Amino acid sequence: MYKLDLPIDYKEAAAIERRKNMEEQRKSRIFNSKTRIIGVDVQALEHQAKDRATMEDLERKREAAFAADAVRHDKIADLLNKRQENDMRELNKAVNEFRLLHQQPDNRREFDLYDPDYLKKDKPGRVSDDDPRCGIASLQKFDGEDLNNKARTKFQQEQLREWAEQQKHERDQAKKNQDQADRLHDLKMRELDERAMELQKAEEDCRKAINHAQTDYNQALAREQAEKKRLASQQEQDDNNTEIANHVFGDILTENPSVAQSAFGPHRVITDRWKGMSPEQIADIKRTQELQRKEKERLKQEEELRDKEWERQRIANARAALLLEREQDRQKKDLDKQQANENKRLSSEQKNHLDFMNKEVYTNRPSAAYFQQWNTTTR
Repeated sequence: MYKLDLPIDYKEAAAIERRKNMEEQRKSRIFNSKTRIIGVDVQALEHQAKDRATMEDLERKREAAFAADAVRHDKIADLLNKRQENDMRELNKAVNEFRLLHQQPDNRREFDLYDPDYLKKDKPGRVSDDDPRCGIASLQKFDGEDLNNKARTKFQQEQLREWAEQQKHERDQAKKNQDQADRLHDLKMRELDERAMELQKAEEDCRKAINHAQTDYNQALAREQAEKKRLASQQEQDDNNTEIANHVFGDILTENPSVAQSAFGPHRVITDRWKGMSPEQIADIKRTQELQRKEKERLKQEEELRDKEWERQRIANARAALLLEREQDRQKKDLDKQQANENKRLSSEQKNHLDFMNKEVYTNRPSAAYFQQWNTTTR
């Protein structure tokens, strides 16, 4: 026996309802021709655009809030920093005032150990030999004591005066000695200058004699070289005249034909000695050229006849090709006409077949209820 009074599972019912709603939404998207053809979910895109704009707005507000907090924190930090600097300044000022008022050097217990005026304030160890502070066991004299300062100072002044007189006398004597030495030095320098002038004059005379001798030697060398150049020029001129005479009376300028004959045969010549062909050779060459010209003229006439024959054949071939093209056009027109008649017959037969199918075969046409049973679900 089935239990029909079971409580409703709201969770499952909510899931079923959610699936139904999703199916309806899907059907509205799929059966919408505009959405289906375009292929874009406009509502979803608009919803995404709104969500993106909302997120960007929230992000801008968040960044603005962060920026405002940063500015506020910076101001607070600046104020705290200024307050701390002011407190440190006041504290240092109070410390300096306290030191100035209550921590003077002369108020310290150990100030007498490093007092700069300690020696000025202290009494000497012994004022005189009968100082009452000096007992039986006390020392009567210490290093550095100067009880006879006045007498010793007077004695020192007298001694300094005597030293000054002695230094003055020594300075005067040194000046006289220096003057005497300067006079002797000037005499020595004058003597050395006169001797140097004599040596310089002798050196100049010697240099003049050397230059004169060198000039004579150079002139002799120049004359010798000029004579050598004249002799060399005369020898070159003689050689040139001899060479010119050899060329003028030689076989080259006299055009001796025997010097151009080669040892390899009578039909060969030596090119650097050959002076040209003989009149018989020139006449033979002209006869050969005339024969060549006549042969060329004959070949040219044969070429013209050949070209005329080719032109005649080309015209005949063109005429035959034109006749053949006209025959092909006529046959093509006949084929086109036959094909048009065949297409007309086939069109008539196809029309009769369609009429038979529509009137005799397709008599039971589907109603609107037949097409409404499709696309009722998205699955």
